[in-house]
Amino acid sequence: MMIVMKATATEEDIRSVAERIEGVGARADISQGAEVTVIGAVGDLEHDQRVAELGLETLESVDHVMPILKPYRLAAAERRHGRPTVLDIGGRRIGGEHFALIAGPCTVESRDQTLEAARIVQAGGASLFRGGAYKPRTSPYSFQGLGQEGLRMLAEAKAVSGLPVVTELMDVRDLDAVIEVADVVQLGARNMQNYTLLSEVGRSGMPVLIKRGLSSTLEELLMAAEYVLKEGNENVMLCERGIRTFETAYRFTLDLMAIPVLKELTHLPVIVDPSHAAGRRDLVEPMSLAAAAAGADGIIVEVHPEPEEAICDGPQALVGEHFGAYAERVQAAAGIAGKTLSVGAAN
Repeated sequence: MMIVMKATATEEDIRSVAERIEGVGARADISQGAEVTVIGAVGDLEHDQRVAELGLETLESVDHVMPILKPYRLAAAERRHGRPTVLDIGGRRIGGEHFALIAGPCTVESRDQTLEAARIVQAGGASLFRGGAYKPRTSPYSFQGLGQEGLRMLAEAKAVSGLPVVTELMDVRDLDAVIEVADVVQLGARNMQNYTLLSEVGRSGMPVLIKRGLSSTLEELLMAAEYVLKEGNENVMLCERGIRTFETAYRFTLDLMAIPVLKELTHLPVIVDPSHAAGRRDLVEPMSLAAAAAGADGIIVEVHPEPEEAICDGPQALVGEHFGAYAERVQAAAGIAGKTLSVGAAN
């Protein structure tokens, strides 16, 4: 249930409506815009019925009451009355008119490799630095990441480059260690429906990037975001990283249609990962340009100083020395969609 207040509604009017909602056991979620305030009544179907029986639409301060029929009530576009959510990550804005370029190696391999990668992407115009300390691998015999040691390297890279850090969390037991370093917690495709992990990250209040599962629908992705949002954590981004289809010419099918569709369905920022979808370096740039032009709020891309020496995913990583030129072309494509690259607090 969504209660849209009149522009003339006072703070006391808003508080009064919120108290009535909470009085019947629902949670009042207040979203204040420049002109309109929207109050979401969050709860189950029984709570919806109780709120409906309050007769809030008869109040002088209420413009209208609208039921949200979608199961992802907090992620739904209607909740913010058409206004996109804009996140501020260490002075880098993501969403709305702001475009973020998140770049770095698939995995942290060594101190020298990590610091060199951070230097390269910072000089090339990246908004945030990505790197994996914990790695989900299909084979239990593959490199699993450096763990705590990798987190220490990411912390040093952050201090040296000034870039906010995005890194993956796989296990709730590592949450405290990860949030000490990370500015954004990434939940990978295989953990998109790890509801315990989603809820714990939600309670942490940390910004989170949720990657779409390999065979998940957009509604399932939005329901995953709902698990974080219901804990009161508004700092959520969605990531399209390719889905599994019948096509075998490339690793995954990058669902570019998901960008405009998600823009219709939700107010949350939409990020695209062309690296994991393509699996091939030569496909990463064209897919990045297409995603940026289609209106994505950001790109998360793998960059390595020496991809041929990478421990994992070297064939899909951009060569470090070429990153600056790539970033310029992606920025130009984002401009087609009316977005500006966010590279610091001044943006």
